[in-house]
Amino acid sequence: MNRMLTLNIFRYNPLDPDSQPRMQTFTVQEYDSMTLFIALTQIRDEKDPTLKVDFCCRAGICGSCAMVINGRPGLACHTQTKDLPAEITLHPLPFFQLLGDLSVDTGSWFRKTGLQIEAWCHSDDKAFDPTADEMRMDNDLANEIFELDRCIECGCCVAACGTARMRTDFLGAVSIMRVARFYLDPRDKRSEDDYYDVIGNDQGVFGCMGLLACEDVCPKGIPLQDQLGIMRRMMAMHSVKGVLPRPLIETIKKKGCCHAHAQS
Repeated sequence: MNRMLTLNIFRYNPLDPDSQPRMQTFTVQEYDSMTLFIALTQIRDEKDPTLKVDFCCRAGICGSCAMVINGRPGLACHTQTKDLPAEITLHPLPFFQLLGDLSVDTGSWFRKTGLQIEAWCHSDDKAFDPTADEMRMDNDLANEIFELDRCIECGCCVAACGTARMRTDFLGAVSIMRVARFYLDPRDKRSEDDYYDVIGNDQGVFGCMGLLACEDVCPKGIPLQDQLGIMRRMMAMHSVKGVLPRPLIETIKKKGCCHAHAQS
């Protein structure tokens, strides 16, 4: 490959009163197997060390290098430059607080929503016995939980969400997926009433417009819309439990639902 890449990068330091939002252009010589992360690192090392870009693992695990790449949220370390045109435009993820250039604060938002949905196992155990055997779990159920536990909290799904862009109080598909993960977990002793209080509202499952952008940009391929649809159906059935007969509600709720065996 002998292409010369042109990178148009958003620059702005919100802490500098003299800084103004602008685009700055850099050129980088492309080579085989080059990722966007490598190109940005080369720019910082050789052209402008003040460029703010987040990174940690460089292997698509930490989610730090998420940004908008030619209008689409993605991970810089997962993006091969050969899959992009010679001119590349980079912006920081929208929705999150801008720290500078391509760097945003996703951690504060994920911590806030994690506390809001209480993203931990609610056990009724009186005391934890470190010498006891681990709680056994069916393999299929463990795999379902693991599938929902692969989120790296990169923020791509939130940045691509139309509802989140209009409403800052929306929990987002990632939070609803996390609730589904604990709903599946037999160690979590919360009731359906408890879950409904968390996501059974416009900030949760009933606020989603179903645009599918969250799942479309997820770098880990997590079935976000499937889980959101399942939880929305279950919360909807729960909201009419005093109107429809209980057997009918259970039949509708569990039909085609991988969560059927999680809660009774």
